[in-house]
Amino acid sequence: MRTTKLLATAGLLGASALTALLGAGTAFAGSGDSGNSGDSGDGKAPTEAGTSFRTAQEVEQGQRATAGASTGDYLYWSFPADARQRPTVKATVKLPDSATRPSGATWRIDVYDGLRRRQSCMYGTQSRATAPDATSVDLSCTLRTVRAWSEQWANDPLPGTYYVRLTAATLTPSDQGLPVSAEVEVTSKEVGGSAAVDGSLAAPLVPGSTTEEAAAAAGETSDNASADASDEENGSSAIRALATGEPEDGWSAGWWSDRWVWTAAGGILAALAGIGGYALTRGTGRPSRVPPGM
Repeated sequence: MRTTKLLATAGLLGASALTALLGAGTAFAGSGDSGNSGDSGDGKAPTEAGTSFRTAQEVEQGQRATAGASTGDYLYWSFPADARQRPTVKATVKLPDSATRPSGATWRIDVYDGLRRRQSCMYGTQSRATAPDATSVDLSCTLRTVRAWSEQWANDPLPGTYYVRLTAATLTPSDQGLPVSAEVEVTSKEVGGSAAVDGSLAAPLVPGSTTEEAAAAAGETSDNASADASDEENGSSAIRALATGEPEDGWSAGWWSDRWVWTAAGGILAALAGIGGYALTRGTGRPSRVPPGM
């Protein structure tokens, strides 16, 4: 009876501890999920797009960026993505009246990482041909999960800045120059400990950080310094764009994963199993008929 009570108490304590840990893990994981819609933070969504990688307009995850352009333009946006996030980029292009565009075009969305390597899409409609009577075209691209570390030869998504390029892949001369409006939204799903790896980058792949460190190590000449000063006086937006672009909570803010929960739960269950095994095997003590000196 005493052993049964000990085992029942140990089981209840283990169940309570496991429930508490799982609840804490769910709370931490929920706090890191950035898959919400609408504007996030105090920043306003951009209403224009860049025309190159260096002039890409920054957009936070959850914001809906808009831009007006003409068919044939290349539209660029940038957004930050951290480890264990799986970003999804959605774009909508609103086309002019079908009477003014005699033939259809094929629109395409591409995503590049901080090293400007094109990243493949796990799923989604990355390219779509428009019908002659279509008023809009929807595109989407879900990237692979961002890894905290990877081999140099691999093409895995890594933490840092990502670029979105939207353009019409095929156009006829009659299609060029027509006014269009575009909307782009980026959301992410927090994958959790299943995507965790034993390693991390020394710094996220943010354009401009490597060149700045190299320039500081080598030392810039006075001509370069004066050129940089003149660029700042002229209000160069490209240089400012390279220096920003960071998640709200900073890089690698999602250090918590469900691996912590299962590791702690496994340790508690192992300790409880040891206590239960000891209670089962220790017996009832010295028999009353055995003298103390034996």
